[in-house]
Amino acid sequence: MQNPTSIEPKRIEKLRRPNILLITADQWRGGCLSAVGHACVKTPHIDALAREGTLFRQHYAGAAPCSPARATLYTGLYQMNHRVCRNGSPLDARFDNLALAARRAGYDPTLFGYTDTAPDPRGMDAADPHLTTYEGVLPGFTARQLLPEHERQWLSWLRSRGHANAVSRDIHIPVGAQAGVISDAAPAYSSDETQTAFLAGEFIRWMGEQDRPWFAHVSFLRPHPPFSVPAPFNRMYKPGDGPAFARAENREAEQEAHSYLAYAMSLTDKGSFIHGAQGPLSAWSSENFAAIRAIYYGMISEVDAQLGRIWQALKDAGSWENTLVVFTSDHAEMAGDHWTLGKGGFFDGSYHIPLIIRDPANAAAGRIVDDFTSAADIFPTLCARLGIEAKNGLDGRSLMGFIRGERAEGWRDAIFWEFDFRDIANGEAERHFGLRSNQCNLAVIRDGRFKYVHFTALPPLLFNLGNDPMELDDVAADPAYAAIRLEYAEKLLSLRARHLDQTLAYTELTEKGPVTLRPR
Repeated sequence: MQNPTSIEPKRIEKLRRPNILLITADQWRGGCLSAVGHACVKTPHIDALAREGTLFRQHYAGAAPCSPARATLYTGLYQMNHRVCRNGSPLDARFDNLALAARRAGYDPTLFGYTDTAPDPRGMDAADPHLTTYEGVLPGFTARQLLPEHERQWLSWLRSRGHANAVSRDIHIPVGAQAGVISDAAPAYSSDETQTAFLAGEFIRWMGEQDRPWFAHVSFLRPHPPFSVPAPFNRMYKPGDGPAFARAENREAEQEAHSYLAYAMSLTDKGSFIHGAQGPLSAWSSENFAAIRAIYYGMISEVDAQLGRIWQALKDAGSWENTLVVFTSDHAEMAGDHWTLGKGGFFDGSYHIPLIIRDPANAAAGRIVDDFTSAADIFPTLCARLGIEAKNGLDGRSLMGFIRGERAEGWRDAIFWEFDFRDIANGEAERHFGLRSNQCNLAVIRDGRFKYVHFTALPPLLFNLGNDPMELDDVAADPAYAAIRLEYAEKLLSLRARHLDQTLAYTELTEKGPVTLRPR
């Protein structure tokens, strides 16, 4: 039998320098976990992670769509500071991020999937092909297995497995279905051959090659559209399963609620969600939305099954007790709420996302946190856990206090996110509203009582969440709510003032040299 004192230093070193596994599943609604009591969705493997870790029930993305949301996740900054406004907006090279910080901590952060990071074009040659896509790699990551949205690497893998027809994304069309038609039939590939299974397998193979603490980011594309999933997940849920849709009586009533909704809803195209579909989303009926949502739920369970495969591989390799696991999403999915699909705008359905952190150094498990947390908190949490500092000011705060079972002093009492609807390439929003690009944005502050939506150059919105949890009744113009509207507008103004870039604001040059105040 080993002498306990001889193994204790090794255990301490493992806890100090754990493996880090950051998993994102794209477009996952925060309520779609059986661990939080969803009416039908089953996620047994995520539930198992939550039982060993900390589940954050009020976790929100900082922006949408993918590039802005991930910029907040990776940099710990709100959009007002990182300025990634749209897919294709470059990420300023001066900002620190979790991959660069991990390198300073002695890791080689390795990517499986994608980060949707458009590079800073300054200092790059104008002909550099990296400037033709927003699907670049976050600086600091070593890319082991890329899988951007075109999915060519996965398609090549499918062909090697005998799927000769896996030459395009048409492989997502269910067998026997017409292109563009909503169908719960299965595609030609099996549940062992999904993009999720492909990436999970590549990660597991790589993990077996490691002989020192590692940092991996597994960035799954699912449950992002197109909405299609193999058996048994394609018919695991039925249309009508789950909670009622949060929406107005009809699409017209929804559009009348605000000029932004009338504009955005009219632009949404079916092809973004069902491969090969054409025409406006408005052509789909309530029954179509119900059918799509059932497939979406199945896609969530498919990802959960592959997460179970990863958990088991970690245990089989003897790495489970030395691996810090973070599971989250970049942003959420409307899934038929408010007569729409996708992400963006201001509704909770686009921004409420899951977060579970399991840290082997903290023995207590099964914690549930109901405080508001932000995607901006992930980077500072990893910095705190690894004992490193970011090279610039951050908007997020470390969640390690919650993970240790402590109450964080002065924690936020409201959550904040932003959405920018400018259109640099085509200028549609600018022309439609008669606005400049820097006026095409909104900011949201939300607590347990009210939600205030401030548009830079359009009328604001105010929802009394106690009476109106589905966000259907705007009371911003109601004189009875004038004082509350002012209160929340002032809260938003104060929040933005507090979070202006603080990188050098805490430093003063004195006769004794630079003096830096460490913010709390």
